[in-house]
Amino acid sequence: MDISPGPLMLVVSVVLIISFFFVMLVMQYKRCPSNRVLVVYGKIAGARAARCIHGGGTFVVPLMQSYAYMSLEPMTIDIELQSALSKKNIRVNVPSTFTIGISTIPEIMNNAAERLLGLDDVAIAHQARDIILGQMRLVIATLSIEEINQDREKFLDLVNKNVNFELNKIGLEMINVNIRDITDESGYIEALGRKAASEAVNQAKVEVAAADREGSIGSATAQREMDVEVAEQNSQSATGQKQAERNQRIEVAKLEAEGVAGEASAQRSKEVAVAEQTALSREGQKKAEAHQRVEIAELEAAAIKGENESKAKMADYNAQLSEREAEAKRRGEVAMANAERDVLLAQKDEEIALLEKQQVAQQVVERTKVEIDAEAEAERRRRIAAGEADAVLMRFTAEAEGTRKLLEAKAEGYKALMAVCEDRKDLAPALLIIEQLPELIREQVKAIQNLQIDKITVWDSGDSSGSGDSTTAGFLKGMIGALPPVHELARQAGIELPDILGKVAEIEPSSPVGSAPPLASAGTAPDGTGSDQANA
Repeated sequence: MDISPGPLMLVVSVVLIISFFFVMLVMQYKRCPSNRVLVVYGKIAGARAARCIHGGGTFVVPLMQSYAYMSLEPMTIDIELQSALSKKNIRVNVPSTFTIGISTIPEIMNNAAERLLGLDDVAIAHQARDIILGQMRLVIATLSIEEINQDREKFLDLVNKNVNFELNKIGLEMINVNIRDITDESGYIEALGRKAASEAVNQAKVEVAAADREGSIGSATAQREMDVEVAEQNSQSATGQKQAERNQRIEVAKLEAEGVAGEASAQRSKEVAVAEQTALSREGQKKAEAHQRVEIAELEAAAIKGENESKAKMADYNAQLSEREAEAKRRGEVAMANAERDVLLAQKDEEIALLEKQQVAQQVVERTKVEIDAEAEAERRRRIAAGEADAVLMRFTAEAEGTRKLLEAKAEGYKALMAVCEDRKDLAPALLIIEQLPELIREQVKAIQNLQIDKITVWDSGDSSGSGDSTTAGFLKGMIGALPPVHELARQAGIELPDILGKVAEIEPSSPVGSAPPLASAGTAPDGTGSDQANA
């Protein structure tokens, strides 16, 4: 069965169209990596200008939508903040390093799509640096030096809140902040460090002196206890030795007494036997008795001598024991006195160091305070002078600008006036004079408005010239006529007034009948006599 070319081409066309749409669908489906944000812009549903996607993918409608990527990689910005004014008007240097990046929170991502799309990392870092510098100065201005230097947690918390709030407005968020070191131009922080180090050194010295004192006291106490124990042991040893010698002497004396008693019994038996045997034995008996008494006396003397020697030795031992005890007590008291002296010396050194620390610290604080006050006063005067100079400059600039604009407006007005007058260029000065007539009249009135006239007395004797005017009326007429006429002013200015304002008629000389008589001078009557005048 043959297939005609028409249906075959139709099938091929349908297949090609379907393939084309399938390929387009595949190509227009955009996937978003984890380290990027996919921004779809163009025709977006709702009132949003763009749609941000983090992770996943979406279909980008051809011709109606387009797409771009924003990197989520962190950016490190070094902030060299110099001379930031703290709460106590002390300028500090706070170098720091901020790590920022585009946020993945939907609302903040939309801000980044609206304000950062298409910018490179350098431009983004430049904008973030300006925001961070401003907020850092603002935070430092609300804190004192002690709070910035010691309470770092509070300082970093305020930095996080303020900086993050402002960075979120352009789609960024702060990842980390590292404050490297805080210094000041006046040396206040260094003075605080020296003060803390001095206090720590002084406290260590006090603790070392206390430990040395306790060690000396403990050593002296141990030495004293050792001496007492040695003396007690020596005393107990000498006492035991004396008791053993005494017991020995008692036993020896008992044995000697028993021997003497036995000898006496034997001698008595012998004497009885001798007395019974022979009388010749008496002499031997007497000799034996004498010899016996001598021996007994010698033995008794030896016993007494031994007892006396034992007593002397015991006394010597007791004396030596007392001396040793006294020596041990003396050494203990000397050691105690030395320990107390060392304690007093240590206390004296401690009090001297404390006094020096207080005086030096007070002087340093006063000097620092004077320097801070002087710098604050100088800064205040500089700012006042700068403000006054700026105000004067702005005032003169504004006056110059106003004068320039006024002159430009007048020039435009004069140009328009000359254009209206066309060929009648002489009308322009007349119109300007007409515009200024109220001001000219006002100035002429000012010529007599400040005259302090309480009362004017005029002696009037009637009309002697026949003109019909009294002398008083002539005086007032002459005073009013003394004011420069408007036409005369215009003539003196070289300006010809328009005809509508009239002309000044030339007065022909007339006969004396129609003319007013000349005014009499002030204070003179018509008849030439003097008159009284009340002055103001």
